[in-house]
Amino acid sequence: MSEKLIRSLYEGRLKAWAAARVPALPVAWENVSFTPPTGIYLRAFLLRGDTTSRDLYGDNRHRVGVFQVNLVCPAGSGPGVAEGIAAELDALFPMNLILTSGAFSVTQVSPLRTRAALPDDRYTVPVDFAYRADTY
Repeated sequence: MSEKLIRSLYEGRLKAWAAARVPALPVAWENVSFTPPTGIYLRAFLLRGDTTSRDLYGDNRHRVGVFQVNLVCPAGSGPGVAEGIAAELDALFPMNLILTSGAFSVTQVSPLRTRAALPDDRYTVPVDFAYRADTY
């Protein structure tokens, strides 16, 4: 259940931001049908880590993982557009950001990291950050 909440909190924030941009940025969500546009779009992933328990009774659930967004741009357009979007996402997802839903909260525990570009028929720049959530 908590992974579903974590996904909804991060994807909801990304969705609202992407829709509010001018022009809006389409987002491809995990396992949802999507026809890539010829221009720029995003691909979002929740990469779960191991869930552990930090108490002797086993009541605690310590969830960790990575939220990754791939910035997909036309090939041959240079890195500037992706770098600009990465800077916007860095402001949207600042270090120590806490998102809540009821009594549940998830905390961003790393700054947004821009990874090496993956050149192919498109120019893809992955950005990501680590998160953690504890429940009892």
